[in-house]
Amino acid sequence: METFDENDIQYQQAKKQVESLRAFYTHLFAYLVVNILIVFYNYSELEPGESYFQFKNFFTATLWGIGLVAHGITVFLPKSNYVKKWEDRKIKEMMGKQKESK
Repeated sequence: METFDENDIQYQQAKKQVESLRAFYTHLFAYLVVNILIVFYNYSELEPGESYFQFKNFFTATLWGIGLVAHGITVFLPKSNYVKKWEDRKIKEMMGKQKESK
């Protein structure tokens, strides 16, 4: 089995990307499980002749879905140059604060 240097920058970037993917898939799984439970609950609480297709039955899925899509965009779409520059500035800032505190 191949070993990796945990101090290597490429390794750290790949590890961060894998952690982001895992967090997204965990978020997606929770979204699906919770919303399936909500569908079953809402369906069981319907009055005779009442339609399931009401806004209140889709409220959680819609708002949480918007958050899930935003999470997916941050994970799967390539970062813009602005975001990359901001991250680099923040990394340098954090490293500077760590050096000052030592």
